[in-house]
This record gives sequence, structure tokens and C-alpha cells, in this order.
Amino acid sequence: MSELKVDKVSPRSGNYVSLNTVGSKNIIINGDMSIAQRGTSQATAGSAGGSYQTLDRWKFSINNLGAFTWSQDTDVPSGQGFATSMKFDCTTADGSPAASDYLLFSQRIEGQNLQYIKKGTANAESLTVSFWVKSAKTGTYITELFDNDNSRQISQSYTISSANTWEKKTITFAGDTTGTLDNDNAGSLDLFFWLGAGSDFSSGTLNTSWNSATTANRAVGQVNLADNTANNFWITGVQLEAGTTASDFEFLPYDMNLLRCQRYYQILAEHASDGSTTGSFGTGVYYNAGDVYGAFPTIVNLRTQPTLNYVSGTNYYVIYRNAAGDFFNDFALGVASNSKYVELRISANVGGTAGDAGFFRTNDASAYIAFDSEL
Repeated sequence: MSELKVDKVSPRSGNYVSLNTVGSKNIIINGDMSIAQRGTSQATAGSAGGSYQTLDRWKFSINNLGAFTWSQDTDVPSGQGFATSMKFDCTTADGSPAASDYLLFSQRIEGQNLQYIKKGTANAESLTVSFWVKSAKTGTYITELFDNDNSRQISQSYTISSANTWEKKTITFAGDTTGTLDNDNAGSLDLFFWLGAGSDFSSGTLNTSWNSATTANRAVGQVNLADNTANNFWITGVQLEAGTTASDFEFLPYDMNLLRCQRYYQILAEHASDGSTTGSFGTGVYYNAGDVYGAFPTIVNLRTQPTLNYVSGTNYYVIYRNAAGDFFNDFALGVASNSKYVELRISANVGGTAGDAGFFRTNDASAYIAFDSEL
């Protein structure tokens, strides 16, 4: 991956000297499971299309294969430097998956972040994924790379040998000389971790070299984590890097890790850090008697113009203006919204005066507003 260098001219030699070099060998974001902006636990999390509900950048996908609680956990491999892991806890068992059932989690990666692996050329780089894993369910598990731009995939198996014991796994995927990845901010490559698969995904022959995607060959041999409510699964230290060997996990400072996650999801407003219901989140101007506009710069540039996530409820939000407080419950994105600034339009409908200025606050412990730019 390209490096970011901060340089200045040496007063003695006149040459440029490097003050700092920052690079990230790990393609995966939040591989140490330390960032959880949406919350640290979600019961029966996931959906057939996949959803982001707890740990940042990790999507959980489930289709009629039991039920799970998905959470951030403090069970970690001893002496490895990790403080958190991602845990899946089976709460409703399903020992007989239907053909179309599946259970997996994944991370999707922008194509513009992957150009250096030279996929689709004669010099295509191998990719190596390493991680720590623990489960009550021993046996064969499948991890997979899926090229969304060219509908190509490759799968590899690994074995959890000892129940409820942390084990480190390293898997290398050969470079793919077919199918270049788009150089844009769309999702080009998925890293999948399978936890259960019906026959639609497991009735063929495991595709251990790059080929056009055949659904039946994706997860052959995968055990069913959903077959018993005693089954749990933990993972941490996920690293995907170019080359055929795994290096030590790349620990990033918390603030740097958070900023990488905030390219895809940013919280604008929630209750105050002390747990009280009120938390200020910006200012706005009355365009007319009922409509208030506010412009909010993003913390870092979002991947693309976001969608708006928020909780609506009676008197959840308030704008204070001209010695009065106007409560409101709903928001809309303004037409001027983009990856750098987000315009919110609020209809307070309580008779403000055009030109009034005010400041926004949450007014309930459940209130929050977030900008979502996930892949």
C-alpha cells in the first residue's frame, strides 16, 4: 500500500528529509474489533442481505439459519496484545439447514485501495489472511475472497481443532491473473468467513483456485455453527496483506483506527457522554417559520454521499432559538449534501421566524443521528 510521507527541507543540505512515514499493510479495517460505534451487542443480528449493527466495518449475513447475538467481547488470546474480539452466540438452534440457508460475516473493500495487488495482471500478488479464532464447535470452516467486479472467487478451509481454545490461523490465496479490480470507491473485494451453509453453497467441490463464481463450490465442508445453542464463535486480529506470509498483527492507535472506520459511518448526535439525555450537535437557521437548515462538516471525508440514520421519537430533538425551544422528530438530507458536508433539513413547524438562529440538542437517551456511507 502507498505510504503517506510528511517532509520538510533540511536547513543545512537543502534536501527533503522525512519526518514521518505512515502506512498500513493490513487491508482490513478494525481487525482488532476495537471500534463499535453502533453499539457493542445486537440480539438476532444480521439479515439475508447483510447488515452492519455492531462492530465497525463488519457485516453479518444470515438467512434462516438459527438466531445469534453478535457482540464485542473481552475474551481474547492471552499475551497477544488484543483487548477485544467479535463474538457470535447461538441463541436459537437449527440443526437442519435448508438448501438456501447461510450464516457468515464479511468485510467489503474499495477497489481503489487494492490496485497495488495487481489483480488481473501477470504480476498479481498473493494475499494472506491471518486471525485468531475460538469456538465450541470444532471442525472445518471456510474463508473466501470474492471479486465483485468480475464475479470470481476462491475459497480455503481451516480447522478449529480444540474446543474453546484460541488458535491462530494463516491462509494464503494465490494471486489472480484474470479480472482487474475497478479503481473507484465501490466495493470490489469481499473477505468472507462462513459459519454455516446450506447445500446451495456446499454441494459442489471447494473452489481453492480463482475461478468464475459457482455458488455450490463456495463453502463445501463448512460446519454448522447454528446446530446447538451451546455454540459460540470468537475472532480477533484479522489481517489481510499482500504476499505469501503473515506478519505480526498491525496494531493502530485507537484514534487512527476510528478515523478509518468513520470514512464509512459517523455519529453526528447522541446523548451526552455522561449519560444524560441532552447532547449538543450543531447550529441551524430558520429558512422560514417552520423549516430549519443546518450544515455539518464531516469528521473525515465519507466514502460517498451518505444516507441518514436516526431514531425518531416524541421530543427526541430540540432546537433552541430566540428564548424558545422547538421540539422535532424527523430529518431529511438536503440537496447540497456530499462526502465533506452534510445538510440537514428539519421541520419544527412551531412558528419560528425566518432568520432565527439556534443550536440543536438531543433530548432523549435513545436519540442519535448518524451518517452512513457503508459499502
